[in-house]
Amino acid sequence: MAVASTQTALKGTPANGISTLVETVKTRVARYRLYRQTVNELSGLSDRELADLGLHRSMIRRLAQQATEEQIAR
Repeated sequence: MAVASTQTALKGTPANGISTLVETVKTRVARYRLYRQTVNELSGLSDRELADLGLHRSMIRRLAQQATEEQIAR
């Protein structure tokens, strides 16, 4: 009986690892899409519009990364 339990436990492990990998990939793809969307939207603003928001063009990538982390954390 101990052998059967061990085989069952081992049989389920690869599937769990694959599903975890799939979920990790899905999360990273969603995070990257959100990051790119944010960068694209902010990059589309003029320097004047960015200044009105208190931003500089050099801040766009960092702000997009922060916004993405905050959104995913919710």
